[in-house]
Amino acid sequence: MKNEKLSTFITLEGIEGVGKTSNLQFIKELLEESGHDCVVTREPGGTNLGEALRGLLLSHSDENMSADAELLMMFAARAEHLSKVIMPALENNQTVLCDRFTEATYAYQGGGRQLDVDKISLLEDWVQGELRPDLTIILDAPVEVGRARAGSRSEPDRIEKEQDDFFQRVRNAYIELANNYPDRICLVDASVDLDAVQQQIREKLVEYDILSS
Repeated sequence: MKNEKLSTFITLEGIEGVGKTSNLQFIKELLEESGHDCVVTREPGGTNLGEALRGLLLSHSDENMSADAELLMMFAARAEHLSKVIMPALENNQTVLCDRFTEATYAYQGGGRQLDVDKISLLEDWVQGELRPDLTIILDAPVEVGRARAGSRSEPDRIEKEQDDFFQRVRNAYIELANNYPDRICLVDASVDLDAVQQQIREKLVEYDILSS
């Protein structure tokens, strides 16, 4: 039997429509059944400042926001999130489950907006130091599948209104991250039914020593 880690940092990623919300709750329930004290949060957001910045980032009030401004706002929200929520929880031996983190920045601002990933890397090192998630699960599905699902749930926000080629670049960037960092980032096929997705998630949590077999 593998040793469970009772204080860990797990992030859930993917394009729109891949089921992050329902699967984040599934992961929380699995971990709590195994004795983890979980803190669930999201990016951008998680703090008063982060939620205010989220509103600016996702609203339609500034459709022409520059890509650099978007990137810097993401990291401003992240710095506050780390200071006020993530680091205190980890230091208190809690497990943090976060809906999106820096991999989303590499995917959306790096892949989607085509910003220089070296800029993102510099900000990552500055804001996070050596901290990286213990496990990042990327829910992966073809763009047309994700967009069809997302389109049936609510009015799209500023980023969700981007075109298919934008989201294809985002998806490609996520896949590249999983290929480059297999020790801490994995892909789950989210195009299948929910039970099959959650079985994969359970297997990944065991494979990466988060849960016991």
